[in-house]
Amino acid sequence: MRKIMIALMAVLMMGTATVSAQTVREIVKDRKELAKASKNELQKRASKAARKEARKLKKQGWQVAPGALPLEKQLDKSYMMQYEYDEDMFPKYLMGEAMTIGENYDAAKMQALELAKQNLAGQIQTEVTALIENTVANEQMAAEDAASITRSVMASKNLISQSIGRVITVMEVYRTGARKNKELLVRIAYNSEMAKAAAKNAVRQDLENKGDELHKKLDELLGW
Repeated sequence: MRKIMIALMAVLMMGTATVSAQTVREIVKDRKELAKASKNELQKRASKAARKEARKLKKQGWQVAPGALPLEKQLDKSYMMQYEYDEDMFPKYLMGEAMTIGENYDAAKMQALELAKQNLAGQIQTEVTALIENTVANEQMAAEDAASITRSVMASKNLISQSIGRVITVMEVYRTGARKNKELLVRIAYNSEMAKAAAKNAVRQDLENKGDELHKKLDELLGW
């Protein structure tokens, strides 16, 4: 009986080793294919618009950090994401941009990203304000209630900015100033659905903080 158990354990161990080896081979194969696709994409010539814009920026002294994608490819990525639409034909991504100056690269980058997020928050705020105003008008909500909701939206920019999650940096360039400080220009992208969710949470939180029950009615009207 003991010999049988030992034999069974040996078979199971061999089977596990075979599966593990097969899994490793599949992972290695997938990574090689991904690396090949990335290399092919990198070697593709950038679009005419991206090349033209890159030449303009380079003349102004802008350059990419060592190891970063070439400027033409960064611009290509930015353009492609701006022209992506969801199934309802709404832009799939919102784009935010900012330019800052700092004593060093890292400080300038942090400031630029924060300002770009604020830029995104402003865009989200505008979109949600238009959506709510249109919905409220169609539903003939009381003027006082409508005004209260609009005020919450207008006051929610900072909350929206704080609710923004992981953004995609699609362009990052810098140039060195006369005093050796760093001037940084970044462009970020954020998924539109996630942007709407951030706005909803911000407006709901503002209304709840005021003890206003309007957030429940807003949930019903907008299907939040």
